[in-house]
Amino acid sequence: MLWGRLADVYGKRLIFIFGSAWFTLTSLIVPFAPDEVTFDLFRGLQGLGAAANVPTALGILGTTFPPSHAKNYAFACYGAGAPLGSVFGNILGGLVAQWLTWKWVFWLLAIIAAIVTLSGFLIIPSPLKPTQQLSVKSSVDWIGGAIITVGVLILLFALTEGNVVGWSTPWIPVLIVLSLLIVVLFVVWQWYLEYKTARRPLMKISIFYNHRFCAALVIMGLFFASFTNFLIFATYYYQSYQGLSVIQTTLRFIPTGVAGVCCSFVMAHLLSRVKGVILLTFATFCVAMSNLLFAVPIPPSTIYWAFGFPAMVLSVFGADTMWPTLTLFASHSLPQADQALGAALINAVGQIGRSIGLAIATAVETAVIAHDMQVDVKEVGSTMKNAVGNPALLKGLRSADWVGFAYAASAFMVAAFAFKGAGKVGIINR
Repeated sequence: MLWGRLADVYGKRLIFIFGSAWFTLTSLIVPFAPDEVTFDLFRGLQGLGAAANVPTALGILGTTFPPSHAKNYAFACYGAGAPLGSVFGNILGGLVAQWLTWKWVFWLLAIIAAIVTLSGFLIIPSPLKPTQQLSVKSSVDWIGGAIITVGVLILLFALTEGNVVGWSTPWIPVLIVLSLLIVVLFVVWQWYLEYKTARRPLMKISIFYNHRFCAALVIMGLFFASFTNFLIFATYYYQSYQGLSVIQTTLRFIPTGVAGVCCSFVMAHLLSRVKGVILLTFATFCVAMSNLLFAVPIPPSTIYWAFGFPAMVLSVFGADTMWPTLTLFASHSLPQADQALGAALINAVGQIGRSIGLAIATAVETAVIAHDMQVDVKEVGSTMKNAVGNPALLKGLRSADWVGFAYAASAFMVAAFAFKGAGKVGIINR
């Protein structure tokens, strides 16, 4: 959200190029990290570059294209990048892990990011100027940025570490409560800036008076919690439980890329022809079925084409429908001055949904495995080092997939209720 506001102040083109260049540089450095702490530090710094890149890209699309077929095509193509990036990232990672050293994962990312940086410099038009000529001090809420960053970091740290040290560890619930209090403080601070001062908040509280925009954020968080859940635990199913090689697992994800490309072309036409509620319920239904196919007790000996293949295709049908629909809706719902900020908010909720959703699903998986094997939660990691064919692992993976199904089912109900009666998202100006 902080980068989104900076983009609205300084100019989206500048922040996009800076974020891409920063991501390139940090990706080059990561493989040279001498220890785990340094490695983790530069992985975090990579995230800063991505956080600057994503909302500004959406903001550029939102301000460059008026409501038109071209805008629908642009958002559909961009929307395809989110799930396809995850899918092809897995495929590329599998190929690298099979034939090269892990360091090439980051060096290849650096090469791709460098191409994006150069392309942005040459292609994005320079006239994209800051929308407001205010001083940086009065237009950027640095305090709010610091508060929400600290709050979310503490929450994610606590949820992640709870799976490692055990949820009964006293400081885990303390950190969770502390993080939630910090998030509440952030909301109060934003309300104060918007209604009691002349300064611009990082996040306008008035945005949330639009109940459909609030619903869009909830749907985005739940959906990508479910989608990421599916990708991660499907990988564990093939590699950890079935014992397949990296390349064999990678091959099973290829249908997602092919289906995603096809879906993105179709969505460019459907955005202006089909009501938003139909698109959103279809997307959430698809990813719910993907999780369900891995959750139900289908015998592991069943061929891939019977349940694995349809699950892969459905998952990316859902993702490539959801992303352009919600990002385009956010673009139409917000004024030009807040395009990058709105995109940042949508993306931030999606990323937080991924992280928190995966943490919860992992906690469920770990608890089920620990109960089934009658060991402490902290011992699950060591007992699962060689778990090919282990029924406890399979039971844990299926439990995690049920959690993913619950995320998607919840998103389906929110979409069906909140967007009932809504029109078409890809509005065309005649």
